Amino acid sequence: MNCFPLFSRILMAAFLLTATVSFQQPASLKAFIPKGYEILDTATGDLNRDALPDMIMVLRKKGEDSTSDVVEHPEKRPLLILLGQQDHSYKLAARNDNVVYCVDCGGMMGDPFQGVTIKNGYFSVEHYGGSAWRWTRIITFRYSPDDKNWYLHKDGGDSFHASQPDSVTTKVRTAKDFGKVPFVKYDIYKEN
Repeated sequence: MNCFPLFSRILMAAFLLTATVSFQQPASLKAFIPKGYEILDTATGDLNRDALPDMIMVLRKKGEDSTSDVVEHPEKRPLLILLGQQDHSYKLAARNDNVVYCVDCGGMMGDPFQGVTIKNGYFSVEHYGGSAWRWTRIITFRYSPDDKNWYLHKDGGDSFHASQPDSVTTKVRTAKDFGKVPFVKYDIYKEN
């Protein structure tokens, strides 16, 4: 008995199921994307510790490469916190346009945005930039079940000269340094 056709059908069915799921997701997210914007990055995980899958969505303005000016007019990149619902939809919980650096805020290294990670009620936004002097910046927020909000937990990173990559200076600030800063009020362009 030749089992290759059955195996092929199983693989094709698995592919079609995966393809169907991946094509449905963007349509459900369209409602959260303002006109003139597109998705730059997403991450999924449990943001509010309710065991439902939540999502961070980072947006960018279409054509931002040609319209952003780091000095005069940096194009903002909205970060949305989307909470998963029982019916597998999402609900917008919070938005901040000042958590992700602009496309040209990374100096000679180009776009500084590296990604977003989620883990157990925490999420971090990661950046890397510079020229001869290189830098990283990781901003982490933590969920507070008391008032169902996210607060700045850590803000820090490394800096080093490209000619001396083993000579790294690390600076990390915590809530002990900056107090209680809600996600919606955080501004990467200002000292918090």
